Amino acid sequence: MRMAEDIQAAVKSKNAIIGYRESVKSLKTGEARMVIIASNIPESMSEDMKRNAKAAGISLEVFDGSSRDLGTACGKPFPVAAMVIKG
Repeated sequence: MRMAEDIQAAVKSKNAIIGYRESVKSLKTGEARMVIIASNIPESMSEDMKRNAKAAGISLEVFDGSSRDLGTACGKPFPVAAMVIKG
């Protein structure tokens, strides 16, 4: 899975921001290059992320897996609903 490899590389190089609230902040401050959300996050969170990504002109990808799977891809022992790769 190519996206999982990209996520791991970004986390390892400290170019990732993990978590919904921190991701929204980074979108608003212009730090983000790409947004990745888990496929099972609540609809309100998903819509908020899509709206902020569109306003910032940043691509948004939906991870093909749950928040638990995204957390595992990030090397974290907890679910991750959203993350940003800094650019």
